[in-house]
Amino acid sequence: MSLLDTLCINTIRMLSADAVQAARSGHPGMPMGAASMAYVLWTRFLKHNPANPRWTDRDRFVLSAGHGSMLLYSLLHLTGYDLPIGELRSFRQWGAKTAGHPEYGLVPGVEVTTGPLGQGLAHAVGMAMAERFLAARFNRPGHEVVGHHTYVLVGDGDLMEGLSHEAASLAGHLRLGKLICLFDDNRITIEGPTALATSDDPRRRFEAYGWQVLEVDGNDLGAVSVAIEGAKAQEETPTLIAARTHIGHGSPNKQDKASSHGAPLGDEELRLTKEALGWPPEPTFHVPEEVSRHMREAMERGEAWEREWQARLTAYTRSFPAESALFTRWQAGELPAGWEVSLLATNDGGEASATRSVSGRAIQVLADQLGNLVGGSADLGPSNNTAIKDAGAFVPGRVEGPNVHFGVREHAMAAAVNGMALHGGLRPYGGTFLVFSDYMRPSLRLAAMMGTPSIFVFTHDSIGVGEDGPTHQPIEHIAALRAIPGLTVIRPADARETLEAWQVAIARGKPTALVLTRQKLPALSRVRMPAEGAVAQGAYVLTETSASGDDRAADGHPRLVLIGTGSEVQVCLQAQKRLEGKGIATRVVSMPSWELFEEQPASYQRSVLPPGSVRLAVEAASPFGWERYTGRSDAIVGMERFGASAPADVLFEKFGFTAENVTARAMDLLTP
Repeated sequence: MSLLDTLCINTIRMLSADAVQAARSGHPGMPMGAASMAYVLWTRFLKHNPANPRWTDRDRFVLSAGHGSMLLYSLLHLTGYDLPIGELRSFRQWGAKTAGHPEYGLVPGVEVTTGPLGQGLAHAVGMAMAERFLAARFNRPGHEVVGHHTYVLVGDGDLMEGLSHEAASLAGHLRLGKLICLFDDNRITIEGPTALATSDDPRRRFEAYGWQVLEVDGNDLGAVSVAIEGAKAQEETPTLIAARTHIGHGSPNKQDKASSHGAPLGDEELRLTKEALGWPPEPTFHVPEEVSRHMREAMERGEAWEREWQARLTAYTRSFPAESALFTRWQAGELPAGWEVSLLATNDGGEASATRSVSGRAIQVLADQLGNLVGGSADLGPSNNTAIKDAGAFVPGRVEGPNVHFGVREHAMAAAVNGMALHGGLRPYGGTFLVFSDYMRPSLRLAAMMGTPSIFVFTHDSIGVGEDGPTHQPIEHIAALRAIPGLTVIRPADARETLEAWQVAIARGKPTALVLTRQKLPALSRVRMPAEGAVAQGAYVLTETSASGDDRAADGHPRLVLIGTGSEVQVCLQAQKRLEGKGIATRVVSMPSWELFEEQPASYQRSVLPPGSVRLAVEAASPFGWERYTGRSDAIVGMERFGASAPADVLFEKFGFTAENVTARAMDLLTP
């Protein structure tokens, strides 16, 4: 190791320690321990351009151990990204880009929002899958426009989380050879040595998953370089580089101790550490000039890499103009003209259909129209209707088509879908039963934070699951999904709404959950519904009845509004007929999406739900949250308990999702 190498590595360590100390909060130990191997990767191997952080063919670097965020921030600052030293000084403070854990979209060069352990690794698997798909689709002999690696740095905690097991298993099965995982093997977690909680050997575990496993001293720069070269040379399997490191490296009293994991070193220990490393105690956030010059050579390398790639792209365009145009369009996220017309044209009119089946038809059309729709199911394809027909799939070592067999791995599936979306160039989706959205919630939450164009297809949406019983009948799940800020939840009521739901999901390019039925639903008869686009408004007046007398609110609207979603819209329509017979003017509102409705102007919201109306919501799910629209907790027909094992029609009757019960509840609300 040269003196300059040592100086650069210690700069990374001390920038990290100074920032955590200034914030009086953070995790100094991991950045100090992993600085050497990160330095090797970023200065000798990582293909990136600090001047263009979104360059298409860059290598992806994911810090799965996101608590060590100062390692990434230090590297980004030193290599010339738009992250000035003032941001490092403001680490973890209000308004700073340098949040406690890396946040996608906040700092140039941060590829994924990380922090929840295991998520970075699982997202990286999705990125590697995207690279493989795009390379298979566009590369031609002598013309490679897609050819980059995905690197992910993980810690002991990442590899304990169950998510990492799912993701590593999938990556090994698919033989994602351009996925390289650097394991910061410091053997310390918050509570102490990893031996307190685990006795397995992650190296052997990854070998069993089908990974190449290499072991090195994480502070031996030459050994780390040889390992990364070996990982890049082995394109038949992903690689785990287990690098033995020392948490809090250089700290006289906290190296190899849990005390350096999640708290500042302390003023005195920081002074002693700088002394031990031969570092000046002042000024803080010191960056020697020779370090700055050396690290910023990444800018010249990056410009050269991108310039060389642009030359290859130009040659590719000359030889394959149509393919090049398509590649550019996919990377820009542009949609082909007329795609939505083809989608909506698949509506078969009045035939009763399960919305999961209609969703399956939509997927076929979109796969043909878009070309870059990629996805699958957590081993429930025949039930979720998520398979793209007459198309191949991701298989070990290659891509034969857009279908992904995620296996029984909902947690990894959701993260991989996000990773594919973040990579760019693809429109990914993943499906399972709604009840299993619980297994996906951490990844759904990150999708919402990052605003990824991820689509999650949830079928078997209610007690309509039937005989499988309460373990498979979702109750609280729709409410839980609606509670995630930034996630658009759509529960369509028939075929047309389902097709429009897919249209919304694709057009918006934001994380969307489609909630679909197992059972068939009749086509809705629409009177006042706009010709198209009603689902995009979140809620709309489906129909309303007149009544004799003056049974209307003062503003002329019907006094009673029944609000339904999904299969319960039909129940509202049936109740409306009964109420009309009783002389009650009633409006039925279909509300497929709360989130989309909340985006509409207040004037539109009032036109759908008049302020003076009596409202009753009907949904075969937890009533939690419906008070915002009904104004009272007793104006909801919902599920107050778990379901039961019985045929679906019996369950709907027993739990009160009938025209008779809705009519009775409405009459109670109207009675003074």
